[in-house]
Amino acid sequence: MLCGVTADSGRSSAEGAEPELQLVLCALDEPLAAAWEEIAESRPGMSVHQGSVLDVRVDAVVSPANSYGWMRGGIDAVYARAFPDVEEQVRSAVLAYHGGELPVGEALLVPTGVPNPIWLISAPTMREPGESLPADTVHPYLAARAVLRLWASAVLDNGAPVHRVVHSIAMPGLGTGIGGAAPELCARQVAAAWDEVFAQVDLH
Repeated sequence: MLCGVTADSGRSSAEGAEPELQLVLCALDEPLAAAWEEIAESRPGMSVHQGSVLDVRVDAVVSPANSYGWMRGGIDAVYARAFPDVEEQVRSAVLAYHGGELPVGEALLVPTGVPNPIWLISAPTMREPGESLPADTVHPYLAARAVLRLWASAVLDNGAPVHRVVHSIAMPGLGTGIGGAAPELCARQVAAAWDEVFAQVDLH
């Protein structure tokens, strides 16, 4: 039903595995869309959607949450309105699997309760709700890496690998809203996480 992945899981000795994931980078504003376009053009598997993350038909959406699972601001509030049960799902999973606090650099997967998208990936970009990130933050990288490692290496409670169930993920800016991270910094860090994970992981 749900699963989690830590910041240090999902490593493999295999090199150069081709990603089978379609990652849709979403942006409401032009600066973030332009930053996404710059990293997506050279990475097969990435695409850009300028508009709401909820307009994209995907298997999962990313929630750039806080460590406690509260979904009261920014894109998380949008998710909470669209998926009425999802905040309770996230908070219950954070309590059950992480003792009430999901650290930045880790992620978990929960059902949304709706047909599209079926899943939500909670990947904190900040510890406390409403936290402003420093200009040199690495939290977008840590959150993106956690999302990609969860996709590549985690398993559901029924034993099914996540990458066999989730084929497409929509990702909004990580820390670019309430956190205040610069779009270019976010995009560079997401690209670095993508390059790292898919240079290491073996999906076979």
